[in-house]
Amino acid sequence: MAAKAGYRFASHLRELRLHLCQRSPSSQGVRDFIEQHYVELKKANPKFPILIRECSGITPKAWARYEMGQETSTSLEGLSASQVVDTIIKLNAAK
Repeated sequence: MAAKAGYRFASHLRELRLHLCQRSPSSQGVRDFIEQHYVELKKANPKFPILIRECSGITPKAWARYEMGQETSTSLEGLSASQVVDTIIKLNAAK
């Protein structure tokens, strides 16, 4: 995703939330994603809400909110940063 300069979210996607633990090994890929890709993603989508929620001991998940208040989530447990990117791309393409 970050390799694609100017990656934009689809208009039907309204919000992206990432839930992760600050210390658990299962959240390492999400933490790496934030360090490596967040800045470029936010630059490409400056007004788009990308929320990062940290809480001790939780399972990492990505939540996507779409038009009409529909929401979906997917587990990010044990994924690498590139797999987190792929998951976000799939959430962006879903409707």
